[in-house]
Amino acid sequence: MIPETWNEETDVVVIGFGGAGVATAVTAFDLGAEVTILEKAPEGLHGGNTRVAAQGYLNSSSEEEAATYLRALCGRYPVPEEMVLVWAHEMCRNNEWLAGLGGDPQEHQHPPAGIEFPELPGAFSSHKFHDGPKLGYGLTWQRFESFVHERDIKVHYEAPARELIQHPESKEILGVRAEKDGRPFTVKARRGVVLTCGGFENNQELIRTYLTGVPYCYPSGTPYNEGDGIPMAQAVGADLWHMNNFAGPSMALKVPEFPATLSMQPLHFSKEFPGGMIVVGPDARRFGDEKFKTRHGKVPANGTWRALQVPCPMYMIFDRPLMEAGPLYNKEPNRGWTAMIDRYDWSDDNSAELERGWIKRADTLEALAETVGLDPAALRVTVERWNGQVSTGGDPDFGRKLMLAPLAEPPFHAVELSPSMINTQGGPRRNEQAEILRPDGTPIPRLYSAGELGSIFSYLYQGTGNIGECLGFGRIAGRNAAAQSPWG
Repeated sequence: MIPETWNEETDVVVIGFGGAGVATAVTAFDLGAEVTILEKAPEGLHGGNTRVAAQGYLNSSSEEEAATYLRALCGRYPVPEEMVLVWAHEMCRNNEWLAGLGGDPQEHQHPPAGIEFPELPGAFSSHKFHDGPKLGYGLTWQRFESFVHERDIKVHYEAPARELIQHPESKEILGVRAEKDGRPFTVKARRGVVLTCGGFENNQELIRTYLTGVPYCYPSGTPYNEGDGIPMAQAVGADLWHMNNFAGPSMALKVPEFPATLSMQPLHFSKEFPGGMIVVGPDARRFGDEKFKTRHGKVPANGTWRALQVPCPMYMIFDRPLMEAGPLYNKEPNRGWTAMIDRYDWSDDNSAELERGWIKRADTLEALAETVGLDPAALRVTVERWNGQVSTGGDPDFGRKLMLAPLAEPPFHAVELSPSMINTQGGPRRNEQAEILRPDGTPIPRLYSAGELGSIFSYLYQGTGNIGECLGFGRIAGRNAAAQSPWG
């Protein structure tokens, strides 16, 4: 229903104040459009995943090679060729865009470092950049955010969009019905609406519906990404794509006190600690190499790639030397929501977390198993098998190469692990103009999207690609929305 009166009018409404929202809003504004951003999170908690990511964005060195690489990443899940080409074109222009606005693009990893799939054709066109001399700590986001604050772009915080207002006959998107201060808040969009409101990492119903083999999963990034754009777009006729693809899972600690996960240092592929450690599933058996460096959650399987297996619940089982080796959690606030925003101060000796009940302790493996609900005999068999294998210097079951120490010195400890993810890739399907499409492939007039909501990544993912895509398709969406003739 079209409101008789609107609370506010503007040319372009951008839903979501993260990396894609910045690129969209700044581009549209610089082309002469009046722009309003509707942001779900409170001021200070905005920024989406861009704010708490490692801060890298993709800039490609060759359009032809970038297109070749994206085709290979998509594999048997191809995207339209026109999408591949426009993506490759924009990925070669992210540095130019940042520098043109006063930023300082600097490459933080030089190939082959940082190339996610170096075996694929075109991979070495990928280059990881950030703003300024230091990586992480939200610094590139701070630069992005400054572009909005330098302009007369209105931002409404704590104003989640609830509904797209569509003309009943022309099917044009005329504006947005949001919520602000507990009341409906309507914004007329004279030229267009752009969805840049992120994925569904913190929506358990959508996770169970679309992510096969993942009964639950929690974000390492923003908890405000709850898939709001998906039902809004569906309600006005949008098609969906890539709903089963996501950057994950990993294994992490999730506790009720915090909305996002806490990464466990002993599981990180680059870190070694003394003591014994394994991860088991509900059958008390190991199910993989606990130290394997996944490719954003993907692991090799019979010549292809699949998401890491996560039999829930999972438990990290370890002994006294590991418990005494230092904090299990990396609290350096350089990335991740819990470290950067909630700033949980994990104790140096893990004692506070033991007291909180996040870590369980027992004098015997059997008692530990009973504490966490595992079969005591099965856990004993698993640990004895592990100890016997590592005593000869290997892991014939799963080929683990790091931390090959016996799990032998009591007391024993357990941490329940949850599947965790950086972000989902699915959402409303878009075309090379960043227009959101119906199932028949026609665009919904005046409706656009950018970022991880309906990302181009259908199968494999190159690190820094999501922020790179935020910038590229944000620019496309901003240009095209600003170019629309005003209605009404």
